[in-house]
Amino acid sequence: MTIEQVTHELHVVEHRTPEARRKRWERKYRIVLLVADGLAATVAASVIHGAYGRWAVALVLPPTWIVAMCAYRSYDRSALGLGTEEYRRVLRGAVALPALAAVAYWLFADDSGVMVSGLMGSGLMHDMMLAAGPAAAIALLGRYALRRQLHRRWAQGRGRSTTLLVGPSRGVADLAAVLRRGGVHDLRVAGACLTDPENAPAIRKLGLRVHGGVGNMSEIIRATGSNTVVVLPAPEFDAAVLRRMSWTAAVHGADFLLAPMLSDVAASRLAARPTNGVPLVRVQAPNLSRISRLPKELLDRTLAAALLVLLSPLLLLIAVIVRLDSSGPALFRQPRVGRYGDHFTMLKFRTMRQDAEQLRAELAHLNQNSDGLLFKMKKDPRITRVGSALRQYSLDELPQLINVLTGHMSLVGPRPPLPEEVEEYTPEVKRRLLVKPGLTGLWQVSGRSDLPWDEAVRLDLGYVDNWSVSLDLLILMRTGSAVVRGTGAY
Repeated sequence: MTIEQVTHELHVVEHRTPEARRKRWERKYRIVLLVADGLAATVAASVIHGAYGRWAVALVLPPTWIVAMCAYRSYDRSALGLGTEEYRRVLRGAVALPALAAVAYWLFADDSGVMVSGLMGSGLMHDMMLAAGPAAAIALLGRYALRRQLHRRWAQGRGRSTTLLVGPSRGVADLAAVLRRGGVHDLRVAGACLTDPENAPAIRKLGLRVHGGVGNMSEIIRATGSNTVVVLPAPEFDAAVLRRMSWTAAVHGADFLLAPMLSDVAASRLAARPTNGVPLVRVQAPNLSRISRLPKELLDRTLAAALLVLLSPLLLLIAVIVRLDSSGPALFRQPRVGRYGDHFTMLKFRTMRQDAEQLRAELAHLNQNSDGLLFKMKKDPRITRVGSALRQYSLDELPQLINVLTGHMSLVGPRPPLPEEVEEYTPEVKRRLLVKPGLTGLWQVSGRSDLPWDEAVRLDLGYVDNWSVSLDLLILMRTGSAVVRGTGAY
């Protein structure tokens, strides 16, 4: 293909209707984000001005905030709509605000340190530090609202990337299962190119179209209108083959993505490390040290104490109702296993009859989690009338705030296991015990008791490896809607 032909094809791709519409919408989305960030900074600056009469910060903060967001690439396409990286970049920009204010102070000051324009003073950095918190909070709320709108758009099938999977049938099947596993993403699989076309019938059984072999990738991209190509690991794909594939994708204006052999690794733990022209991918080890988890400990205990005070009337009312509904104590105490295998007594409001444990053996054949170690069944006859309502909205778990306050549990973490469950754990599953169990977690916001055992373990191990404060905050925000839906609560 000549240079003129490549240039012509690139020009045609730029004006292809579906791709052009998607790119136009992405540009509009970034503009809306920028306006929302500007409004967030303006509101925060107005609050500081109203409280302290500092009009200089009202002039300096909005443009400085936008500069900080651009400097930390918070408008990059790769960070928008998915994961916690978008929120993390906003927080990093907020932390950088005082430094930017210092630069501005230096630029506007004369040699004697006195402000020439009178717009700034020595207290500007202090004002910017005060404004950074409200600005970040408002900006995060705005981005959360816009992200919800973006997810609704994707759920309706609009604005998603038409995606072609390229690689061996097993890898294609595994990735397709991950993409269908749940959650919102921007990839819509249009079909596959297989390195082993003889296995095409197995892929078709999964509902995927097989369009041919890798050699026909250019024609298939054009025929399917794919704007994203995802290549999975295969022995046939050496550096030269991958380079040619990337050129082919570029000619058609498609994004070229390489799927690593690792899964459930947060983007923040991955970094390219070029070595003699070879882009090695560095996978950072999980950070589980006590020092790194100190902010989480402070957040957990502070919020737990505040919630216990705020919810104390509700807790007292539930305790009275539980006692009046059936005989037995209001609180149910049960031994559970915490971090590093330490045992503790977990507290819950009682939702079952007093003889529930004795009846469990008689109901063992009705266990609906037979693929794992948990005992769960819908319409469990041991559950009381009040207990059913408490479980539906997770109100029975509120006393666990006491466990969080005493340091045995965390607000966010893996599900607290029973001692007999831990005895059956494989060495891999025991990694769940490297962090404190949580009042909520990925398991709760992803389906709770409806999850298969293997899926619950995958989520817990993913949380252990990818833990961060921003991920905790995201899970806490999602917990409210999961509780209201009541999905998998029985």
